[in-house]
Amino acid sequence: MKNPRWYSFRWQTGVFIGVLFLGAWYFLFGRFQHASGHGPAGPAVVTGAFAKQWSTNQFVLIGLGDSVTAGYGATPHHSYFELLQTNDDLLDPTLKGCDLRHVLPNLTVRNYAVSYTVSAEHRRDQVPHVKRQPQSVHGIVVITTGGNDLIHDYGRSPARDGALYGCRYDQAVVWKENFRTRLRSILDGVIAQFPGGCDIFLANIYDPTDAVGDIEHANLLLPAWPDGMKVLPLFNQVIAETCRSYPNVHLVDFYSEFLGHGIHCANWLNPHYRKADPHYWYFDNLEDPNDRGYDAIRRLFLNEMAKVFVHP
Repeated sequence: MKNPRWYSFRWQTGVFIGVLFLGAWYFLFGRFQHASGHGPAGPAVVTGAFAKQWSTNQFVLIGLGDSVTAGYGATPHHSYFELLQTNDDLLDPTLKGCDLRHVLPNLTVRNYAVSYTVSAEHRRDQVPHVKRQPQSVHGIVVITTGGNDLIHDYGRSPARDGALYGCRYDQAVVWKENFRTRLRSILDGVIAQFPGGCDIFLANIYDPTDAVGDIEHANLLLPAWPDGMKVLPLFNQVIAETCRSYPNVHLVDFYSEFLGHGIHCANWLNPHYRKADPHYWYFDNLEDPNDRGYDAIRRLFLNEMAKVFVHP
């Protein structure tokens, strides 16, 4: 019997190596490939709340904050701020009439949000754009802030207040109080411009790792952040506590709704796996939503607004 050559091997060995290679590829890369899915996304909207006009008085819708409110990553006319005003009846006929222009016919709109900005810039640069309104005007203000405070500077420079990526937990404990001060200043500055009253809808911060904390697997060459999963709850706690301290500031819970739609959306072992919609709601840059994510966000805002204006 001839001895096998050094370069020959059995077919079973080839199969084993192939399976091993595919398994390694899936673990390292494949499990983070994401399908966005199709159709409406997010919570059901209480459509009955939009069956008749809420008011014929003067209202102004104002957007403040970062790229989420600016609509970065959305296709034209499909940011959450735009969908709040006017539903796309062709894309989503089930929500026909479920928008602010139908229920508030005397609505004007201003969006001062700017992509890539942090809370300090929202206080310094955007709040001054909110001009004092007549007594007859009621304000509806939507705000997304704090997310960029956490994600910047992507680990490229030492962590600091307003650019916490990579910071230690003990640093975040201090810096969250600075964020609290800035947040209250933003809210106080807006409220002061509405002698006729306003309602502010303030979003918390989502987690694209689906509560796993492995942001380094997001295929963006981001460094690991060992304390990241302890830092995010600190900021969301500040947002929640601040909302509770104002009777006219209402929390919009991005965090809970987006769990299961991040980089682990296809992992059925993740405790936040969404069997009914195991799809990715984030844009290519990880910081912002895609169109389905923006759809979910406008639904969250609409439902909170309906609670305030229809069922106070």
